[in-house]
Amino acid sequence: MLKRVKQDQKKQMEACISAIGTANPPYKIPQAKIAEFMAGAHGLGGSQKQRLFALYRATGIHNRYAVIPDYGKPAGSYVFYPNSKGLEPFPSTSARLELYRKEALPLATAAVHDCLNQIPHIHRHDITHLITVSCTGMYAPGLDIDLINILGLDREIQRFCINFMGCYAAFNGIKMGRAICQADPNAKVLIVCVELCSLHFQKSPVEDNLLANALFGDGAAAVLMEDVPDSGKAISLQSVHCDIMPEGAGDMAWAVGDFGFEMTLSANVPEVIKTGIRGLIAQLKEKLTIPIHHFDKYAIHPGGKKILQVIEEELAIEKKDNLYAHEILKKYGNMSSPTILYVLKLLFDEMLEKNRGEHILALAFGPGLTLESMVLKIHH
Repeated sequence: MLKRVKQDQKKQMEACISAIGTANPPYKIPQAKIAEFMAGAHGLGGSQKQRLFALYRATGIHNRYAVIPDYGKPAGSYVFYPNSKGLEPFPSTSARLELYRKEALPLATAAVHDCLNQIPHIHRHDITHLITVSCTGMYAPGLDIDLINILGLDREIQRFCINFMGCYAAFNGIKMGRAICQADPNAKVLIVCVELCSLHFQKSPVEDNLLANALFGDGAAAVLMEDVPDSGKAISLQSVHCDIMPEGAGDMAWAVGDFGFEMTLSANVPEVIKTGIRGLIAQLKEKLTIPIHHFDKYAIHPGGKKILQVIEEELAIEKKDNLYAHEILKKYGNMSSPTILYVLKLLFDEMLEKNRGEHILALAFGPGLTLESMVLKIHH
Protein backbone atom coordinates (compact mmCIF):
# COMPACT_ATOMS: atom_id res chain seq x y z
CA MET A 1 0.00 0.00 0.00
CA LEU A 2 2.83 2.41 0.90
CA LYS A 3 4.50 1.71 -2.43
CA ARG A 4 1.26 2.48 -4.29
CA VAL A 5 0.84 5.78 -2.42
CA LYS A 6 4.40 6.78 -3.38
CA GLN A 7 3.68 5.89 -7.02
CA ASP A 8 0.50 7.97 -6.95
CA GLN A 9 2.40 10.90 -5.46
CA LYS A 10 5.05 10.59 -8.15
CA LYS A 11 2.39 10.48 -10.85
CA GLN A 12 0.72 13.53 -9.36
CA MET A 13 3.89 15.52 -9.93
CA GLU A 14 3.38 15.25 -13.68
CA ALA A 15 1.31 17.93 -15.38
CA CYS A 16 1.53 18.01 -19.16
CA ILE A 17 0.85 20.32 -22.04
CA SER A 18 -0.76 18.01 -24.60
CA ALA A 19 -1.76 20.54 -27.28
CA ILE A 20 -0.95 24.13 -28.29
CA GLY A 21 -2.98 26.24 -30.70
CA THR A 22 -2.37 29.72 -32.10
CA ALA A 23 -4.26 32.35 -34.10
CA ASN A 24 -3.61 35.79 -35.55
CA PRO A 25 -5.79 38.61 -36.88
CA PRO A 26 -6.30 38.91 -40.65
CA TYR A 27 -4.02 41.89 -41.19
CA LYS A 28 -0.44 40.75 -41.80
CA ILE A 29 1.63 43.90 -42.17
CA PRO A 30 5.29 44.12 -43.25
CA GLN A 31 7.55 45.84 -40.75
CA ALA A 32 8.58 48.42 -43.37
CA LYS A 33 4.93 49.41 -43.91
CA ILE A 34 4.45 49.88 -40.17
CA ALA A 35 7.54 52.09 -40.09
CA GLU A 36 6.00 54.30 -42.79
CA PHE A 37 2.80 54.67 -40.77
CA MET A 38 4.73 55.47 -37.60
CA ALA A 39 6.92 58.09 -39.26
CA GLY A 40 3.81 59.91 -40.43
CA ALA A 41 1.98 59.53 -37.14
CA HIS A 42 4.98 60.79 -35.17
CA GLY A 43 5.49 63.65 -37.61
CA LEU A 44 9.06 62.61 -38.39
CA GLY A 45 11.01 63.59 -41.47
CA GLY A 46 14.56 63.77 -42.75
CA SER A 47 17.21 62.23 -40.52
CA GLN A 48 14.68 61.43 -37.76
CA LYS A 49 12.64 59.37 -40.21
CA GLN A 50 15.74 57.52 -41.37
CA ARG A 51 16.71 56.72 -37.77
CA LEU A 52 13.24 55.33 -37.19
CA PHE A 53 13.53 53.13 -40.27
CA ALA A 54 16.92 51.92 -39.03
CA LEU A 55 15.33 51.00 -35.68
CA TYR A 56 12.65 48.95 -37.42
CA ARG A 57 15.19 47.12 -39.57
CA ALA A 58 17.29 46.34 -36.50
CA THR A 59 14.41 44.58 -34.71
CA GLY A 60 14.76 41.39 -36.76
CA ILE A 61 11.00 41.50 -37.37
CA HIS A 62 9.68 40.99 -40.92
CA ASN A 63 5.93 41.05 -40.29
CA ARG A 64 3.42 41.69 -37.54
CA TYR A 65 -0.30 41.03 -37.26
CA ALA A 66 -2.90 43.55 -36.12
CA VAL A 67 -6.65 43.86 -35.68
CA ILE A 68 -6.29 47.43 -36.99
CA PRO A 69 -5.51 47.59 -40.74
CA ASP A 70 -4.38 51.23 -40.62
CA TYR A 71 -0.74 50.35 -39.91
CA GLY A 72 -0.45 49.04 -43.48
CA LYS A 73 -2.54 51.73 -45.17
CA PRO A 74 -1.51 55.06 -46.72
CA ALA A 75 -2.46 58.27 -44.91
CA GLY A 76 -6.01 59.32 -45.62
CA SER A 77 -7.44 55.79 -45.78
CA TYR A 78 -7.54 54.85 -42.08
CA VAL A 79 -10.54 53.09 -40.60
CA PHE A 80 -9.75 53.34 -36.87
CA TYR A 81 -7.55 56.41 -36.53
CA PRO A 82 -8.90 59.76 -37.75
CA ASN A 83 -7.85 60.84 -41.22
CA SER A 84 -6.62 64.17 -39.94
CA LYS A 85 -3.36 65.87 -39.06
CA GLY A 86 -1.95 64.38 -35.88
CA LEU A 87 -4.65 61.66 -35.91
CA GLU A 88 -6.87 63.95 -33.87
CA PRO A 89 -9.08 63.36 -32.04
CA PHE A 90 -6.77 60.55 -30.91
CA PRO A 91 -8.82 57.44 -29.95
CA SER A 92 -9.70 57.26 -26.25
CA THR A 93 -9.10 54.31 -23.97
CA SER A 94 -12.82 53.48 -24.06
CA ALA A 95 -12.78 53.38 -27.88
CA ARG A 96 -9.80 51.06 -27.85
CA LEU A 97 -11.34 48.74 -25.26
CA GLU A 98 -14.55 48.65 -27.26
CA LEU A 99 -12.53 47.28 -30.16
CA TYR A 100 -10.79 44.85 -27.79
CA ARG A 101 -14.18 43.48 -26.76
CA LYS A 102 -15.14 43.02 -30.41
CA GLU A 103 -11.90 41.42 -31.62
CA ALA A 104 -10.46 39.45 -28.66
CA LEU A 105 -13.18 36.80 -28.60
CA PRO A 106 -12.97 35.58 -32.22
CA LEU A 107 -9.19 35.54 -32.04
CA ALA A 108 -9.15 33.59 -28.77
CA THR A 109 -11.80 31.21 -30.13
CA ALA A 110 -9.71 30.48 -33.23
CA ALA A 111 -6.70 29.63 -31.03
CA VAL A 112 -8.83 27.27 -28.93
CA HIS A 113 -10.13 25.50 -32.05
CA ASP A 114 -6.55 25.09 -33.30
CA CYS A 115 -5.61 23.60 -29.94
CA LEU A 116 -8.53 21.21 -29.48
CA ASN A 117 -8.49 20.00 -33.09
CA GLN A 118 -5.15 18.34 -32.27
CA ILE A 119 -6.73 16.20 -29.56
CA PRO A 120 -10.15 15.15 -30.94
CA HIS A 121 -10.55 12.46 -28.27
CA ILE A 122 -11.06 15.21 -25.67
CA HIS A 123 -14.60 16.58 -25.75
CA ARG A 124 -15.28 20.16 -24.76
CA HIS A 125 -17.36 18.94 -21.83
CA ASP A 126 -14.23 17.15 -20.54
CA ILE A 127 -12.62 20.55 -19.87
CA THR A 128 -12.83 21.25 -16.14
CA HIS A 129 -10.98 24.57 -15.82
CA LEU A 130 -10.58 27.68 -17.96
CA ILE A 131 -7.79 30.22 -17.42
CA THR A 132 -7.81 33.40 -19.51
CA VAL A 133 -4.73 35.62 -19.78
CA SER A 134 -4.55 39.18 -21.12
CA CYS A 135 -3.00 42.57 -20.38
CA THR A 136 -4.27 44.59 -23.35
CA GLY A 137 -7.96 44.77 -22.50
CA MET A 138 -10.67 43.74 -20.10
CA TYR A 139 -14.41 43.92 -19.58
CA ALA A 140 -17.08 42.18 -17.52
CA PRO A 141 -18.82 39.83 -18.03
CA GLY A 142 -15.49 38.99 -19.54
CA LEU A 143 -13.66 36.94 -22.10
CA ASP A 144 -13.91 33.86 -19.88
CA ILE A 145 -17.71 33.85 -19.92
CA ASP A 146 -17.83 34.71 -23.63
CA LEU A 147 -15.57 31.72 -24.38
CA ILE A 148 -17.77 29.41 -22.32
CA ASN A 149 -20.81 30.51 -24.29
CA ILE A 150 -19.31 30.44 -27.79
CA LEU A 151 -17.41 27.16 -27.27
CA GLY A 152 -20.27 25.40 -25.51
CA LEU A 153 -18.21 24.63 -22.40
CA ASP A 154 -19.96 23.54 -19.22
CA ARG A 155 -21.33 26.55 -17.37
CA GLU A 156 -20.09 25.14 -14.06
CA ILE A 157 -16.51 25.03 -15.34
CA GLN A 158 -14.05 26.58 -12.89
CA ARG A 159 -12.59 29.77 -14.36
CA PHE A 160 -9.78 32.15 -13.51
CA CYS A 161 -8.44 35.36 -15.07
CA ILE A 162 -4.80 36.46 -15.13
CA ASN A 163 -4.67 40.11 -16.11
CA PHE A 164 -2.14 42.90 -16.59
CA MET A 165 1.00 40.86 -15.98
CA GLY A 166 2.56 41.37 -19.41
CA CYS A 167 4.85 39.12 -21.43
CA TYR A 168 5.49 36.49 -18.74
CA ALA A 169 1.81 35.91 -17.87
CA ALA A 170 1.52 32.62 -19.79
CA PHE A 171 3.98 31.15 -17.27
CA ASN A 172 1.55 31.95 -14.47
CA GLY A 173 -1.25 30.32 -16.41
CA ILE A 174 0.86 27.19 -16.85
CA LYS A 175 1.85 27.17 -13.17
CA MET A 176 -1.79 27.47 -12.16
CA GLY A 177 -2.66 24.66 -14.59
CA ARG A 178 0.05 22.51 -13.01
CA ALA A 179 -1.32 23.09 -9.50
CA ILE A 180 -4.82 22.14 -10.67
CA CYS A 181 -3.62 18.96 -12.39
CA GLN A 182 -1.62 17.95 -9.32
CA ALA A 183 -4.70 18.38 -7.15
CA ASP A 184 -6.97 16.50 -9.55
CA PRO A 185 -5.51 13.90 -11.98
CA ASN A 186 -8.77 14.05 -13.97
CA ALA A 187 -8.54 17.78 -14.60
CA LYS A 188 -8.42 19.14 -18.15
CA VAL A 189 -7.23 22.76 -18.01
CA LEU A 190 -7.66 25.12 -20.96
CA ILE A 191 -5.37 28.19 -20.88
CA VAL A 192 -6.12 30.98 -23.35
CA CYS A 193 -3.81 33.99 -23.90
CA VAL A 194 -4.97 36.83 -26.15
CA GLU A 195 -3.29 40.19 -26.66
CA LEU A 196 -4.20 43.06 -28.98
CA CYS A 197 -1.12 45.21 -28.50
CA SER A 198 -1.84 47.22 -31.65
CA LEU A 199 -4.76 48.91 -29.88
CA HIS A 200 -2.41 50.88 -27.67
CA PHE A 201 -0.27 52.77 -30.17
CA GLN A 202 1.03 56.02 -28.66
CA LYS A 203 1.97 58.81 -31.06
CA SER A 204 4.25 60.93 -28.87
CA PRO A 205 7.76 60.34 -30.31
CA VAL A 206 9.48 59.60 -27.01
CA GLU A 207 11.97 56.73 -26.78
CA ASP A 208 9.65 54.33 -24.91
CA ASN A 209 6.91 54.75 -27.51
CA LEU A 210 9.25 54.46 -30.48
CA LEU A 211 10.64 51.19 -29.14
CA ALA A 212 7.29 49.67 -28.12
CA ASN A 213 5.67 50.64 -31.42
CA ALA A 214 8.50 48.86 -33.25
CA LEU A 215 8.08 45.52 -31.45
CA PHE A 216 4.53 44.57 -30.53
CA GLY A 217 1.83 42.77 -32.50
CA ASP A 218 -1.42 40.89 -31.95
CA GLY A 219 -2.02 37.19 -31.40
CA ALA A 220 -3.64 34.47 -29.32
CA ALA A 221 -2.59 31.05 -28.09
CA ALA A 222 -4.36 28.22 -26.28
CA VAL A 223 -2.93 25.31 -24.31
CA LEU A 224 -4.51 22.17 -22.89
CA MET A 225 -2.95 20.81 -19.70
CA GLU A 226 -3.70 17.43 -18.16
CA ASP A 227 -2.11 14.47 -16.43
CA VAL A 228 0.34 12.51 -18.58
CA PRO A 229 -1.72 11.37 -21.60
CA ASP A 230 -1.75 7.67 -22.53
CA SER A 231 -0.65 8.46 -26.09
CA GLY A 232 0.40 11.35 -28.29
CA LYS A 233 2.82 14.21 -27.79
CA ALA A 234 3.19 16.00 -24.47
CA ILE A 235 5.64 18.11 -22.50
CA SER A 236 5.58 17.97 -18.71
CA LEU A 237 6.44 20.74 -16.29
CA GLN A 238 9.40 19.69 -14.14
CA SER A 239 10.47 22.81 -12.29
CA VAL A 240 9.69 26.53 -12.08
CA HIS A 241 11.44 29.54 -10.59
CA CYS A 242 10.58 33.23 -10.57
CA ASP A 243 12.69 36.19 -9.51
CA ILE A 244 12.08 39.95 -9.38
CA MET A 245 14.77 42.55 -10.05
CA PRO A 246 13.50 45.79 -8.45
CA GLU A 247 16.32 47.79 -10.01
CA GLY A 248 14.58 47.25 -13.36
CA ALA A 249 11.07 48.23 -12.21
CA GLY A 250 11.30 51.59 -13.96
CA ASP A 251 12.52 50.07 -17.21
CA MET A 252 9.40 48.06 -18.02
CA ALA A 253 5.89 49.05 -16.91
CA TRP A 254 2.30 49.14 -18.18
CA ALA A 255 -0.33 51.69 -17.09
CA VAL A 256 -3.83 52.74 -18.13
CA GLY A 257 -3.83 56.18 -19.73
CA ASP A 258 -6.52 58.39 -21.22
CA PHE A 259 -5.57 57.33 -24.76
CA GLY A 260 -4.92 53.62 -24.36
CA PHE A 261 -2.49 51.70 -22.20
CA GLU A 262 0.90 53.34 -21.90
CA MET A 263 4.09 51.29 -21.90
CA THR A 264 7.41 52.10 -20.34
CA LEU A 265 10.06 50.12 -22.19
CA SER A 266 13.62 51.35 -21.93
CA ALA A 267 16.67 50.25 -23.86
CA ASN A 268 18.17 49.11 -20.51
CA VAL A 269 15.93 46.04 -20.26
CA PRO A 270 18.39 43.61 -21.93
CA GLU A 271 21.18 44.62 -19.55
CA VAL A 272 18.96 44.22 -16.49
CA ILE A 273 17.94 40.75 -17.68
CA LYS A 274 21.57 39.92 -18.37
CA THR A 275 22.60 40.60 -14.77
CA GLY A 276 19.97 38.22 -13.35
CA ILE A 277 19.78 35.35 -15.80
CA ARG A 278 22.61 33.12 -14.48
CA GLY A 279 21.37 33.29 -10.89
CA LEU A 280 17.84 32.53 -12.10
CA ILE A 281 18.94 29.36 -13.91
CA ALA A 282 21.06 28.21 -10.96
CA GLN A 283 18.08 28.52 -8.59
CA LEU A 284 15.81 26.80 -11.12
CA LYS A 285 18.16 23.81 -11.29
CA GLU A 286 18.23 23.55 -7.48
CA LYS A 287 14.48 22.87 -7.52
CA LEU A 288 14.80 19.86 -9.83
CA THR A 289 14.32 16.42 -8.29
CA ILE A 290 16.79 14.97 -10.80
CA PRO A 291 19.91 17.02 -11.67
CA ILE A 292 20.13 18.37 -15.22
CA HIS A 293 23.60 19.39 -16.36
CA HIS A 294 22.57 20.76 -19.74
CA PHE A 295 19.39 21.57 -21.66
CA ASP A 296 18.56 19.97 -25.00
CA LYS A 297 16.25 22.70 -26.30
CA TYR A 298 15.38 26.31 -25.54
CA ALA A 299 12.08 28.22 -25.58
CA ILE A 300 12.86 31.85 -24.82
CA HIS A 301 10.36 34.70 -25.01
CA PRO A 302 11.51 36.93 -27.91
CA GLY A 303 10.98 40.23 -26.17
CA GLY A 304 13.37 41.76 -28.67
CA LYS A 305 16.46 40.90 -30.70
CA LYS A 306 18.84 42.37 -28.12
CA ILE A 307 17.20 40.40 -25.30
CA LEU A 308 17.74 37.16 -27.22
CA GLN A 309 21.36 38.07 -27.89
CA VAL A 310 22.28 38.79 -24.25
CA ILE A 311 20.58 35.59 -23.07
CA GLU A 312 22.47 33.55 -25.64
CA GLU A 313 25.69 35.13 -24.43
CA GLU A 314 24.94 34.45 -20.77
CA LEU A 315 23.85 30.85 -21.39
CA ALA A 316 26.81 30.25 -23.74
CA ILE A 317 24.54 29.04 -26.54
CA GLU A 318 24.48 29.99 -30.21
CA LYS A 319 21.68 31.53 -32.24
CA LYS A 320 21.07 28.14 -33.87
CA ASP A 321 20.24 26.72 -30.42
CA ASN A 322 17.58 29.40 -30.02
CA LEU A 323 16.12 29.42 -33.53
CA TYR A 324 12.51 28.93 -32.37
CA ALA A 325 12.54 32.30 -30.62
CA HIS A 326 14.20 34.10 -33.53
CA GLU A 327 11.71 32.58 -35.98
CA ILE A 328 8.70 33.77 -33.97
CA LEU A 329 10.18 37.24 -33.57
CA LYS A 330 10.75 37.46 -37.32
CA LYS A 331 7.26 36.31 -38.31
CA TYR A 332 5.11 37.89 -35.58
CA GLY A 333 7.07 40.35 -33.44
CA ASN A 334 6.44 40.39 -29.70
CA MET A 335 2.78 39.58 -28.95
CA SER A 336 3.19 39.79 -25.17
CA SER A 337 1.75 36.81 -23.25
CA PRO A 338 1.01 34.39 -26.15
CA THR A 339 4.48 34.75 -27.65
CA ILE A 340 6.25 32.12 -25.52
CA LEU A 341 3.47 29.67 -26.43
CA TYR A 342 4.16 30.30 -30.12
CA VAL A 343 7.79 29.41 -29.45
CA LEU A 344 6.77 26.26 -27.59
CA LYS A 345 4.39 25.30 -30.40
CA LEU A 346 7.19 25.41 -32.97
CA LEU A 347 9.21 23.12 -30.73
CA PHE A 348 6.18 20.94 -29.95
CA ASP A 349 5.30 20.41 -33.62
CA GLU A 350 8.84 19.22 -34.39
CA MET A 351 9.11 16.74 -31.51
CA LEU A 352 9.83 13.17 -32.54
CA GLU A 353 10.08 9.85 -30.72
CA LYS A 354 13.85 10.31 -30.53
CA ASN A 355 13.34 13.45 -28.45
CA ARG A 356 11.65 11.57 -25.60
CA GLY A 357 13.21 12.51 -22.27
CA GLU A 358 14.89 15.68 -23.54
CA HIS A 359 14.68 18.80 -21.39
CA ILE A 360 13.61 22.29 -22.44
CA LEU A 361 14.59 25.53 -20.73
CA ALA A 362 11.86 28.18 -21.07
CA LEU A 363 12.26 31.84 -20.08
CA ALA A 364 10.08 34.97 -20.14
CA PHE A 365 10.29 38.49 -18.75
CA GLY A 366 8.00 41.36 -17.88
CA PRO A 367 7.17 44.25 -15.54
CA GLY A 368 8.72 44.09 -12.12
CA LEU A 369 11.27 43.47 -13.64
CA THR A 370 10.14 39.84 -13.50
CA LEU A 371 12.20 36.87 -14.65
CA GLU A 372 10.27 33.62 -15.13
CA SER A 373 11.82 30.24 -15.85
CA MET A 374 10.74 26.64 -16.16
CA VAL A 375 12.09 23.24 -17.14
CA LEU A 376 9.93 21.04 -19.33
CA LYS A 377 10.45 17.40 -20.34
CA ILE A 378 9.42 15.89 -23.65
CA HIS A 379 7.10 12.87 -23.67
CA HIS A 380 6.16 11.27 -26.98
